[in-house]
Amino acid sequence: MKKILITAAFVLVSMVSGQAQVVTPQASPKAVIEQKVGLTDVKIEYSRPSARGRAVYGELVPFGRMWRTGANANTIITFSSDVVIAGKPLKAGQYALFTQPKADSWDVIFYADTNNWGLPEKYDDKKEVLRASVKPEFLSRPVETLTIGVNGLDNDFAFLEIAWEKTMVALKFEVPTRQTAMKSIETAMSGPSANDLFSAAQYYYQSNGDMNKALAWMNQALAKFPANEAPFYFLRQKSLIQAKMGDKKGAIETAKLSLAASEKAGNADYVKMNKDSINEWSRK
Repeated sequence: MKKILITAAFVLVSMVSGQAQVVTPQASPKAVIEQKVGLTDVKIEYSRPSARGRAVYGELVPFGRMWRTGANANTIITFSSDVVIAGKPLKAGQYALFTQPKADSWDVIFYADTNNWGLPEKYDDKKEVLRASVKPEFLSRPVETLTIGVNGLDNDFAFLEIAWEKTMVALKFEVPTRQTAMKSIETAMSGPSANDLFSAAQYYYQSNGDMNKALAWMNQALAKFPANEAPFYFLRQKSLIQAKMGDKKGAIETAKLSLAASEKAGNADYVKMNKDSINEWSRK
């Protein structure tokens, strides 16, 4: 009996210890910053150490040495579009953010490999995508906890800011807002594409909408193609709309064009569908 009680007690202690979890705050908590600059999304993920009475630059972070720019895993910055930094292009994507602080200037480094705990064990110069130099600024009020952000927002640029203790660096980066916006405007102002018009007409046909509108959209879509180069499925859709409107003669003429185009394209399914429709509409 005593042996059974001891065994039961051991199992109970094991269960309790297995369920127990010690929860404590991180010394350098993780932060995620998301900011839209113009039309570009910028995301920064980093861990934030605090000074806690320590001298930071020149001691905790030695001058002239590469720094992970944070704590724990890599600080990662992501750009949704290509940007320009210090006159150099940086492709859209994810980068580890390293720095090399010095008393009179900092190097800010964008590194292709983001899967490091701190600095890479072996630094690969080929993975250093971009390096830019920036002058540090002295802060009148100390920043206790490392703070990285995106500020000085403009439609075409912003500043990547790194602030800790009494030092801040602000690196300007440019975003392609004008190019993206102009392309969007030109596309919108040129009107709907042939595929947009086809999809709208197809939906109206399938949902028993206004066939006059559907036919008008199909005619607009077909007008966007050079003569004799309209896709067979566009022509097929127009013939179906014409037939639904009761214009069998027009439907047959269009179906013949679709038949010729589908034969040229080698699409046997559309060849058969067009022949079947021409036969059906010819009987009525």
